[in-house]
Amino acid sequence: MIVVLRQDTKPEQMDNLKAWLHSMGLETHVSVGHNHTIVGLVGDTSKIDIDLVGSLDIVESVRRIQEPFKNANRKFHGEALVVDVAGTKIGGGNFQIIAGPCSVESREQVCYVAECVKKSGAGLLRGGAFKPRTSPYAFQGLKGEGIELLEEAKAHTGLPIVSEIMNITHLPMFEHVDLIQVGARNMQNFDLLRELGKTNKPILLKRGLANTIDEWLMSAEYIMAGGNENVILCERGIRTFETRTRNTLDLSVIPVLKKLTHLPVIIDPSHALGYAHMVKPMAMAATAAGADGLMIEVHNDPPHALCDGAQSLTPEAFDDVAKAVFQLRPFACKYE
Repeated sequence: MIVVLRQDTKPEQMDNLKAWLHSMGLETHVSVGHNHTIVGLVGDTSKIDIDLVGSLDIVESVRRIQEPFKNANRKFHGEALVVDVAGTKIGGGNFQIIAGPCSVESREQVCYVAECVKKSGAGLLRGGAFKPRTSPYAFQGLKGEGIELLEEAKAHTGLPIVSEIMNITHLPMFEHVDLIQVGARNMQNFDLLRELGKTNKPILLKRGLANTIDEWLMSAEYIMAGGNENVILCERGIRTFETRTRNTLDLSVIPVLKKLTHLPVIIDPSHALGYAHMVKPMAMAATAAGADGLMIEVHNDPPHALCDGAQSLTPEAFDDVAKAVFQLRPFACKYE
């Protein structure tokens, strides 16, 4: 249930309303916009007299909602969320490209790639320190050393860094990581999500390989219920019967999510498709559809990459993609 308050509501009136609602065992989530203040009610609202609440002098309207996600629901928030990642903003009209190698391999590699993607317009540097791999024999990342190398690249270029966390016990190592990524395989690792909800770090939450949009939003809800509202959603393709691409990139999530949630939505065409030559058209399509950003893999020497070389762009190819994407931005779909 959400309660929309009148513009002239005084702070003490709102406090009295919240105290009354809390006395009935409900939690309240207050979102203050330019034109309205919205109070979201979380808990068992079945016993609430909607007519009684609506009759209060400070209440403009009351309505029930059906979706199980409350904090991530656009009905609770009049404006799109802008997530600030170490000074770089994503969402609410702020478009960013996150670029870098799938896996951090060396100081020379990650620093060189960081310089290149920054010159091409990327706003954040991605790099895997812990790598979830299907095969236990594949390269698993440099782990703590990889994060240290990302920090060096950040110091060298000024780009905020993005890296994937695999385990709750690794959280202390992510103290200087600006945007913590939760990968597809961990989208429903609820213990991890709860812990991330207690942090003040922005979280990039990727969609699981076979998860619905509602399941994805409920995973975001786990993080937000813990108090951390800075969540960015990332579509990275879902598993279907198609074999010509690694996964099927579901660009329809952009308009669907823009209607359902206020959270920023970015697209990862690299992981979705698995082939470098498909990245540019899908990056352009995602941009035109109104995505808040892109995540693209860039490697200085893709044929010899230790992880996902086939889908990685060279710095030159990334520059070409970035130019095309930024030219499209003025014509992209806008969502109110």
